[in-house]
Amino acid sequence: MSDRSLRRVAIIGGSRIPFCRSNTLYQDQSNLDMLTGALNAVVDKFGLAGVEIGEVGAGAVISHSKDWNLTREAVLSSKLSPLTTAYTVQMACGTSLQAAAQLGAKIATGQIDSAIAAGTDTTSDAPIVFSRRFAQRLIKVSNAKTFGQKLAAFAGFRFKELKPFSPNAGEPRTKMSMGEHCEIMAKEWQIKREDQDKLAYDSHKKAAAALAGGFFDDLIVPFAGVKRDNHLRPDTTLEKLATLKPAFDKTSGQGTLTAGNSTPLTDGASAVLLASEDWARERNLPVQAYLTHVKTASVDFVAGEGLLMAPTVAVARLLKDANLTLQDFDFYEIHEAFAAQVLCTLKAWESDEYCQKRLGLPKALGSIDPAKINVVGSSLAFGHPFAATGTRILANLGKLLEQRGSGRGLISICTAGGEGIAAIVERP
Repeated sequence: MSDRSLRRVAIIGGSRIPFCRSNTLYQDQSNLDMLTGALNAVVDKFGLAGVEIGEVGAGAVISHSKDWNLTREAVLSSKLSPLTTAYTVQMACGTSLQAAAQLGAKIATGQIDSAIAAGTDTTSDAPIVFSRRFAQRLIKVSNAKTFGQKLAAFAGFRFKELKPFSPNAGEPRTKMSMGEHCEIMAKEWQIKREDQDKLAYDSHKKAAAALAGGFFDDLIVPFAGVKRDNHLRPDTTLEKLATLKPAFDKTSGQGTLTAGNSTPLTDGASAVLLASEDWARERNLPVQAYLTHVKTASVDFVAGEGLLMAPTVAVARLLKDANLTLQDFDFYEIHEAFAAQVLCTLKAWESDEYCQKRLGLPKALGSIDPAKINVVGSSLAFGHPFAATGTRILANLGKLLEQRGSGRGLISICTAGGEGIAAIVERP
């Protein structure tokens, strides 16, 4: 490794295709199709057709075995130079922000001068597989040398072996869904249903206002005949949200998470261009902001910690690294996997007991000005294609800071597996 001083990691900008509820407008689109669309959106936006980018890092959470190097195939399908190196990464909902962190570190240390971080996901094209027993039979048939060996491979066959299996968002260690885990968190932190519905309502209203005001005009690029996100509900009301039944705890009478205050399964892709300042200057590309700090953390949810509480730890460590307080930001982008998750996170940071016992701090991190949180809406309004959320947020925050002229933003993303990733974006 070189001993040269670290370079600043510039965020040039990003684009995404519209996000759509699964099994609706993108039923015929694959992860490869959507990721290629997001990459081409960035290529067109910044005049990169035929250009060899330092690296492209991207991934998907729900993917087929045939997509063993999804990102490289997307690059070869895009307008980028085929000489562009690409690799695939996977960190559940933090996938594309993790890709940006990895690529940013390479830019900072001089290994590459430019990069595209991206993510895609679809559950409309989910991989459906046979049971392990039947799959093993098919392998034996494939390897068989004689007809008798082929027949022997099906000895003891039962029709139930043909029952297909599809992927789900459940945790392998607990056999519980993310929503079920979040219900436990909501009860532990005493998060009210009304507060969750209000956060969801606000997300839709802020997103609708930003869309009407033109904020997303250069961020969302038409794809496959779709021009805008189809989950956004500008006409939603608190009264409508209040009528929805619990989606995960349906029996205790105390369930508070509903389809309205939880993100739906979503298809979509997003991408962000990162670079060194010299590379950007050579191409006359203005810098929106800089990716300055990234931190990950995990919690022991199997032993009882809240599955989606890891961002509370990641942010605390991030603030220590940057020598900042929780209040030293102009924008907060807190991924809205569930309204309850956001509210649990905010309440934890306000708790002396939690911050002292779990985060090892002398006192609570404190509260955040609600007016600075997810100012153009977030996942409850747009939807959440798992791996695409990180770069969606990064692109939004870069533009917000560019419009403001200066400032600092904090990103917080929870992920499956009890992990979290946080980042700081700054514009001097």
